[in-house]
Amino acid sequence: MELLSLWLVKRPIFLTDFFTPQPHCATFIDYFFSMEEAVKSTVDKMLVKHDKLVHSEGVKVCSHTQRVKDEWVQHTVMIDDCQTPFTFRRTKKYKSLNGARVNITYYADTQGVAGFEMDIFKVVRIKRS
Repeated sequence: MELLSLWLVKRPIFLTDFFTPQPHCATFIDYFFSMEEAVKSTVDKMLVKHDKLVHSEGVKVCSHTQRVKDEWVQHTVMIDDCQTPFTFRRTKKYKSLNGARVNITYYADTQGVAGFEMDIFKVVRIKRS
């Protein structure tokens, strides 16, 4: 193991180490796009596997509330140009998302509130963009 680490430390790093085209790729652009297809993001994989999921990128959060419910923290997020709340539960409170731009993956659901059904979006993944 020490020999390997010594070899890595003393060996110079070349740009070609990272961008060596594959034998089947004629140019760097072909190589780049072949790698892009091979390494799909987790969101792309989720969207292919679950057809009811919706993904939105760069939406602005106008309201983010957090309240303790049993042993969980219930988060409710409202985004611009949408009247339906986005809800998710986590084990602890997080930094407020008010005014932040987020990438959000969700699906539509209904929730009973005060005797009537209300549309909500259940969040599967939310991340600052």
